[in-house]
Amino acid sequence: MTESPDDRLNDFLVPGFSAEELPGLALLLRGRELLRAFSALFHGGEGGVLARLLVLRALGSRIDPPDISPAEVREQLCYIDPVKLDTILGRLKDHELVVWEPEIQRYRVSPLGRKTLAALSTLLEFEAFDHDGVGYLTAQIAASQAVGVVPSDELSHLLSRLTELRDDFDRAVLSGSEYRIRAASARLDQVWQWVERGTDVVRKITADPDLDLDPSTHRLAQAVGRAQSALLRQASVFARALNQIDRDRIHLGQSGLSSSDLVGWLREQSAERLAEFAEELWTAPPRPAFIQDQIALDVAEFELVDRERAAQLVSALPDGAKAPRTDALPIETEDTSRLQRWRDELGEVRRETALSKLVPSEDYAASAYRLSLLGLLGDPESAALDGPAADIARLSLRVTFSNDKIDLRGRGGIALMSAGDVRPLVAPAEE
Repeated sequence: MTESPDDRLNDFLVPGFSAEELPGLALLLRGRELLRAFSALFHGGEGGVLARLLVLRALGSRIDPPDISPAEVREQLCYIDPVKLDTILGRLKDHELVVWEPEIQRYRVSPLGRKTLAALSTLLEFEAFDHDGVGYLTAQIAASQAVGVVPSDELSHLLSRLTELRDDFDRAVLSGSEYRIRAASARLDQVWQWVERGTDVVRKITADPDLDLDPSTHRLAQAVGRAQSALLRQASVFARALNQIDRDRIHLGQSGLSSSDLVGWLREQSAERLAEFAEELWTAPPRPAFIQDQIALDVAEFELVDRERAAQLVSALPDGAKAPRTDALPIETEDTSRLQRWRDELGEVRRETALSKLVPSEDYAASAYRLSLLGLLGDPESAALDGPAADIARLSLRVTFSNDKIDLRGRGGIALMSAGDVRPLVAPAEE
């Protein structure tokens, strides 16, 4: 013997009450099948819920044919794990959202699944632009009126939402804050079109003779119409409040800025930035308006400093005196003897001569110096200058190196040196 759903519901009630005796549960019990479908979809973690909705929407998007084979399901939903996909399909079948047709071996979304998808699609479409919920509630009432049924619950929800908005707008005006009033005015602009459409819908409901409305539902419709009219008048209330704020606004000199601009700028700053402003104010002493401290400081500085400095200032010129004699420092001249000697040696080269014979000198520094100057040979920029280095650049010589050969010479401070030679650009005449 299994426990009925009503018995499980009675566990949540106070002793002495039963589910059958509560009128508020009548509509819920009548839609128990649809509620079970939503429970099957939305039970568990967010990832599982989204995966189940994704599979159901994919199956429901089939038009011609409306059914789908298991192979097509796996192909269309190839991005879902196959094991988890089978689990989701089994859950949807167990809760009658998807039906398995054994004759044709294909899946098909059940009428219950279609109703569930339609409700979710409508809600998700309005969520993209109807943040206050007025548009969705108005659309539900308009759809109900179109089919000749207007549930009182939908009217109650819309009336409650309109009352909440009216209360928020009134508190914004009473606060006197320009920021809150402008924010409330922006919200009113967002719901304005829905309020106007809702007014037309309520007018049709109250004037439609084919609708069999009970007195309570009719009173709810009239209350919704009055709440919508009050919201439509709220725009003029915002305009008057903003005009009053404009008259009371303080302008900061000739800068073109006002206290509202300053408040808006402060609202954009972070808490850390505002704390930095406060730190500078802690050290500022109070300044009475009747004390001109800057003027007093200028007078005190003149009396205590400038006047005494002017009295002690001596403006007489000193007596004439001869300038002291100083011995001129010798001008240091650059020693170019090594450069000139190397220039003369290179000028005597008439035939191809190995670098190992020309470059080595008394030590490594002198040898390296002589080798570096060989790079001036044939340099047009250096040849255009004056001096011994320019003379080397103008010599009709060419230096070549052989990177794959090494001359081992143990003189002139040189251990290893690449093989190479210096040769004249014009071959000497044969003797």
